[in-house]
Amino acid sequence: MRLQPAPEQRRALRLVWLFGIISLLADATYEGARAITGPFLAVLGASGAVVGIVSGAGELVGYLIRLASGYWTDRIRRYWALLGLGYALNLGAVPLLALVGRWEWAVLLLLLERLGKGLRTPPRDVVLSYAAARLGGGRVFGLHEALDQIGAVGGPLFVAAILGVRESYALAFAALALPAMGALVVLAYTHRRYPHPERLEGNPVPEARSERFPAVFGWYLAASAALAMGYADFPLIGYHAERIGVLSGQEVAALYALAMGVDALAALLFGRLFDRLGLWALIIALLMSAGFAPLAFAGRPEAIVAGAVLWGVGMGAQESVLRAEIARLLPPEWRGRAYGIFHAVFGLAWFVGSLAMGLLYERDLQLLVIWSVGFLVLATGLMGVTMRTNK
Repeated sequence: MRLQPAPEQRRALRLVWLFGIISLLADATYEGARAITGPFLAVLGASGAVVGIVSGAGELVGYLIRLASGYWTDRIRRYWALLGLGYALNLGAVPLLALVGRWEWAVLLLLLERLGKGLRTPPRDVVLSYAAARLGGGRVFGLHEALDQIGAVGGPLFVAAILGVRESYALAFAALALPAMGALVVLAYTHRRYPHPERLEGNPVPEARSERFPAVFGWYLAASAALAMGYADFPLIGYHAERIGVLSGQEVAALYALAMGVDALAALLFGRLFDRLGLWALIIALLMSAGFAPLAFAGRPEAIVAGAVLWGVGMGAQESVLRAEIARLLPPEWRGRAYGIFHAVFGLAWFVGSLAMGLLYERDLQLLVIWSVGFLVLATGLMGVTMRTNK
């Protein structure tokens, strides 16, 4: 006879599904927009330098604002106010792109979109961490990431379909108002059903303490930063495949969709493994994904496909396990700041690593592979130190 989950577990699982649907619709909105941002800015007269600077600045703003958002999440604990403002900026900026006729205004809206995403990420992760107390962090963040990735794939496909019918960027951006409004409606419904999500954890959240974070969190940040330094952006993999002439642009797009599908499945698998094995689940994933660079930057199409699959495995494990471990390492009153610091450090390390690998690609592919594998092996060792420090 199968036991039914307790009422609080059902409530926690329902919260995760609701946030998963919000993320699915939100990702469909802004990932759909990001798929056509480059050519749209070109049509408006922006230079290639402007596109590059805006992309980098947007990511930097998005990651740095997480520090302030995480601090205020712990300080005021008005999760829904921060979430509402963040999602409103993140999603509201996208349909407004349909109305602009100058690239300067488009740049402003794109920066607001990244600002909103950064603002709402720490409080979202804190709310999900309360559900993790009932269900297990790996299960919670794994399911959330899987639903998130469905939107990340569906948004660009939705935009591509619209442009296939009518070549109008304005129409494409306007159509993205549909998933944006859907996400905000589900967010409002979730707020109504869970006005005090912290109650899922069972105990009231004490006032945030001013003591320093434990040493184990420092080791964890170092391990996460090393991981980010060694992970290449997929566009570099796609650029390599098309540059050496083994895959067409259409095949690269299909390969990205495959990698995102693997990402979603890996998030579910390694999330469940994390609840049983702890950080060993991430170490296993790191050892597997360390082989992505030698394969993805090879010269044979089958090797590049295999590399992209391993890349997706690592991405899925990162997105599910890294956030789940923070919920396990730290008490509730520290989690907002912890998530803010984590996302900022991880994002900056990713930026530095991507810049370095881009430069190495032009100089020596072997050095790029050594850089990637070396940092992932370092991340594996630092995760081991984190486990020992936490005993």
